[in-house]
Amino acid sequence: MKHVLFAASECTPFIKSGGLADVIGSLPQALVKEGAEVSVILPLYKEIIHSEYRREMEEVMIYNTPVGWRNQYTRILKYTDRKVTYYFVDNEYYFNRDGLYGYIDDGERFVYFSNAIIEFMYRIDENYDVLHCHDWQTGAAVAIGSIKRPQPGMKIVYTIHNIQYQGWMEPSAFSDMFNFGMEHFAGFEWQGMLNMMKAAIHHADVITTVSETYAEEILTPFFGEGLETVLEYRRHDLHGIINGLDMTEYNPLRDDALDYRYRSSCKTKLKNKMALQSALGLEVDEAIPMYGIVTRLVSQKGLDLITHVMHEFLMEDVQLVVLGSGDQQYEDYFRSLFQNFPGKVHATIGFSESYARKIYASSDFFIMPSLFEPCGLGQLIAIRYLTVPIVRETGGLKDTVVPYNEFNHVGNGFSFEKYNAHELLDAMRYSRSIYQDKAHMDALIHNMMQSDYSWAKSAERYMSLY
Repeated sequence: MKHVLFAASECTPFIKSGGLADVIGSLPQALVKEGAEVSVILPLYKEIIHSEYRREMEEVMIYNTPVGWRNQYTRILKYTDRKVTYYFVDNEYYFNRDGLYGYIDDGERFVYFSNAIIEFMYRIDENYDVLHCHDWQTGAAVAIGSIKRPQPGMKIVYTIHNIQYQGWMEPSAFSDMFNFGMEHFAGFEWQGMLNMMKAAIHHADVITTVSETYAEEILTPFFGEGLETVLEYRRHDLHGIINGLDMTEYNPLRDDALDYRYRSSCKTKLKNKMALQSALGLEVDEAIPMYGIVTRLVSQKGLDLITHVMHEFLMEDVQLVVLGSGDQQYEDYFRSLFQNFPGKVHATIGFSESYARKIYASSDFFIMPSLFEPCGLGQLIAIRYLTVPIVRETGGLKDTVVPYNEFNHVGNGFSFEKYNAHELLDAMRYSRSIYQDKAHMDALIHNMMQSDYSWAKSAERYMSLY
């Protein structure tokens, strides 16, 4: 039995800012089913301190963690759920704050966290075969653990969830925060700065990322964000393993957010659509195809393509429902669509998990034309809720959405290759024409039902890697 310690900066159900939390919340559970023994270590943020989970935690140990010349207080708390043990690093100076990230001392905060993880491994009465670290926030733990090897025989796996965020720091931080001689400086330095993701790539035994296509893409200058040459040097140690979906968490048959629950009934799914049409003041008509967008309103998500052609597409007999927040220009754009197309468009600026579930369940099509997408969660949820995804062929979108072929009825969605607005428009128009044909829609629904994006296959690959 492999004993694995996951180290990450967020994890559902305790704390979440993005898809990383979903992975750390569900992958360990899938690995347990494959026979692994898994623990997770993460910071004790303010939000967790004030949550119901805090009352059920027990204190494990207290120790001091070195961060350069500092000696910082560390308390470890423990919580167990469904055979996974969760450890929380309690330090009020660094983590008793609102939110997770965005502070001027984020570099120091997560170097401290990384040091606390390695100190924990020295002190705990557990033998871990694998330390599995995630994204830049635990990049320093990969480097420190590789240099110090706190447990004999321990190997280190590092997963890149989004290479855009790398954890840059001034070079002076090396002597200020790390208790290493200058012979180790080169392992942390990149382009004149310290880079925690580069340090992790350099020191890890194995590197993974969250889809096979993304693993290929980040070796190129366009997607590699300046780290492509470092990754090229380690390409034989780089593996792409697609993220799965928590099939229990995302289940339209048991989802309390839905007006009408369903497994495979298109008639019941239509009831959700008509209920949402009525609630939002859209024309109540099951024959009008509804297109959903649930996303962060940022350029990465392909919104430049949408802003170029959506006005033109809305001249047709379609409806659009939008949920998201982000850059002002995109928020203003969707507000203007809402005003200019009454009865056809509804846009909500913000986020609500329950409302997002309603959109997934009610829409006929889900639009996700990302510029880049390491894995993507939206298209997987859409398929699970039998809503046909329309995606650009990049990263995990390419690996999970099979383009529909109307001649042999194979495929579970629609896709286009080039980052081009009119290719998106063509795909949306094609989806609308397919919507008019019951045989094609029945085939798409059948194919989505047969699509297996649970964690089981990916967990098997991780076990093989371990």
